[in-house]
Amino acid sequence: MKVNDAITGAALFILSVVILWHIQGFPAMHGQRFGPAWFPGIIAVGLAACAMVLVARGIRERAAWIAFDPWTRKARPIAGFASVIAGLAFYVLAADALGFHLTGFILLLFWLRILGTRWPMALAVAALSPVILHLAFYKLLRVPLPWGVLERFAF
Repeated sequence: MKVNDAITGAALFILSVVILWHIQGFPAMHGQRFGPAWFPGIIAVGLAACAMVLVARGIRERAAWIAFDPWTRKARPIAGFASVIAGLAFYVLAADALGFHLTGFILLLFWLRILGTRWPMALAVAALSPVILHLAFYKLLRVPLPWGVLERFAF
């Protein structure tokens, strides 16, 4: 999907205005000309300038406001896209009850099959990935992951 540069530029310009409005409430630092609002203000002004360039380019091109790519007319890519959104919602709702490992296995198996992976490879990846991610996040980075129904096997 291609969004016209004018729309993207307008959204970025609005974001820069919101940032500039928000930093007005930052406190001044006593004895200094530059306070905590200085750096975000410079970034917001630069963002506004780039946004205006995008708006001008988008208007000059006279392209469609939104143009859909050919893949958006095929069932499998649409199902893959929708499954990612649905899968993330499923993870949020089910991870505490089922646990990271089971939820990850179910999601990966579901996603891999929708995207066309064969059963043996999908099962192998879906079984190994949560274990590897568990080792990386839970053991190395000390990020707590929900255990859910596997709580008695926690280590």
